[in-house]
Amino acid sequence: MTDLDSWSAEPRSHAPATANLAEILERVLDKGIVIAGDIKIDLLDIELLTIRLRLFISSVETAKKAGIDWWETDPALSSRAAHDALAEENRRLHERIEALEGDDSQEAHSSRQPGARGELRRR
Repeated sequence: MTDLDSWSAEPRSHAPATANLAEILERVLDKGIVIAGDIKIDLLDIELLTIRLRLFISSVETAKKAGIDWWETDPALSSRAAHDALAEENRRLHERIEALEGDDSQEAHSSRQPGARGELRRR
């Protein structure tokens, strides 16, 4: 009897063959797994901090089936999303410039018109 066998008081039985790590990982990625937990710090029955942790481990295909694809739209994780975000910001800036130039041209046009006292308006 080895040291490992001596720690158990029960007789050793033959267990069915266990899956190796690669098989377990493949099953987890195929089906997905959710790990959830809360960390709560109280001092004298006063809640100081609560941290809620949610972890979803799966393959990309499994996550997409579950409706999770935030990495595709996060500019920090996706070059396409970063490009799209920059293009959207560029479009908004062009609209603002056009609006400001439109206001500027209207002001320039109205400054050439005589005022109520017949004077030219200056900027």
